[in-house]
Amino acid sequence: MATPTSTHRRDPADPPAPSAPVRRGTPTGLRGRLHRWDHAASPYVFVAPFFVVFAVFGLFPLLYTGWLSLHQVSLYNVDQTDWVGLQNYRDLLTGPASDLFWHALRNTVTLGVLSTVPQLLIALGLAHLLNYRLPARGFFRTALLAPYATSVAAATLVFALIFSPEGGMANWLLGLVGAGPIRWEAGTWSSQLAVSVIVIWRWTGYNALIYLAAMQAVPRELYEAAAIDGANRWRQFRHVTIPELRPTILFTVVVSFIGSTQLFGEPYLFGGQSGHQGGAGHQYETLGILMYDQGFHYSLLGRASAIAWLMFGLLLLVGLANTLVARRLRAAT
Repeated sequence: MATPTSTHRRDPADPPAPSAPVRRGTPTGLRGRLHRWDHAASPYVFVAPFFVVFAVFGLFPLLYTGWLSLHQVSLYNVDQTDWVGLQNYRDLLTGPASDLFWHALRNTVTLGVLSTVPQLLIALGLAHLLNYRLPARGFFRTALLAPYATSVAAATLVFALIFSPEGGMANWLLGLVGAGPIRWEAGTWSSQLAVSVIVIWRWTGYNALIYLAAMQAVPRELYEAAAIDGANRWRQFRHVTIPELRPTILFTVVVSFIGSTQLFGEPYLFGGQSGHQGGAGHQYETLGILMYDQGFHYSLLGRASAIAWLMFGLLLLVGLANTLVARRLRAAT
């Protein structure tokens, strides 16, 4: 016997039944092709401006400089190039210009050490002081960037007056303690020390703010645990702050070394009329000064381009060393 089929009447209070999803068909024809092209090409269109600017102002000059380094080119006739292969590199490393190149490389390393080590130590100390609750901390943090924002020409001219042998403030201070006047620009170590002071003054505040930002990211629990164990502020700084800042310290060391390798404005302006050759006796001639001197003073664009590529190779070695050290630091932690 068949049972009657029961019917269910919908209560008006019941929620509405979900409707079936509407399937939209994929566009076909020309519209479909445009849709697919837009979906696939849009990301590349958005990032294309960066690659275009990099290709025009970065990649092309790099490749063109490498091509010039294999030729003998005069500044006064750039269209005429003579293929010499690796002769420019041989001249710089073992040939007639090798004395100038290795001398400039030693000066670059010396200026890098004289400017980087005190600069980063002072920056670390300033950041440690500003990390505490001091009155007018905002003013001091802003004041640290004032030397960095100052024009390199203005800063160098001021320090050239300070280190002037005739009435300069540096010799006046030495006279207060009974020391004789120094011709800062004439001596090797004195001129390099003067140029290093300019670099230290300009970049210490910038590195101090980097250290300060890294210090503020250190967990406060580490300091509290060290304080409970009886560590004073100096021990906290040595055993908590410094280990936590190792990646940042490595970063500033590498960036400072790269900056010292490209050092040009400070020694060039400090030397005055002999600035194009790093002093009358090349006593503070850097690789950047040597490249400018060979290219624009002696019009040897091929040799200047070779110097640029040797500097590029040196920076690649520094970047590789940075990668290896950073990887070892991550493995140690």
